Amino acid sequence: MPTEYFVTSRARLFKEYKEVQREKSADPDIQLICDDSNIFKWTALVKGPSETPYEGSVFQLAFAIPEQYPLLPPQVRFLTKIFHPNVHFKTGEICLDILKNAWSPAWTLQSVCRAIIALMAHPEPDSPLNCDSDLIALHCYDMVLPK
Repeated sequence: MPTEYFVTSRARLFKEYKEVQREKSADPDIQLICDDSNIFKWTALVKGPSETPYEGSVFQLAFAIPEQYPLLPPQVRFLTKIFHPNVHFKTGEICLDILKNAWSPAWTLQSVCRAIIALMAHPEPDSPLNCDSDLIALHCYDMVLPK
C-alpha cells in the first residue's frame, strides 16, 4: 500500500510533468524527460551557459526522486562528463546547496536545472568536489570569467 508521501509525491510529479509538456518551448536551454515506466526517474538535457567553456555543449543529468519529494530534494548527477569544481569527475555528483541543506519544496525539477546551469557559469570554489578543477579555477579566475 502506498504511503501518504508516495501519493503526494506522485501528484506533485504529475503536475510538474504536465507543466513541462505544456511549456516545452518556454525554456529552450532545458529539456526534462520523465521515464515512461517510473515517474520517480527523470533525465534532463541542459545547454551549457553562454560565455563559458560549456557553451555549445549539451549535458545530460539523471534525477532520482525520493518518495518524500518535494519535502526532500531529488538526487541529481551529471551523466555527461564535465570538468567543473562542484561536480565529482567520476560519479557526476553535484555539490549545490539546494540539493542538500537549502532545499525548499518550492523548487521544481525545472528550477533545479536552472540552478545547475547557473552553477556551471558561476562555480563555488568554497565547496569543491573536483579539487583539480577547483585549483585551476582559482588560479585562472580572472582569465576565465567574463568581465
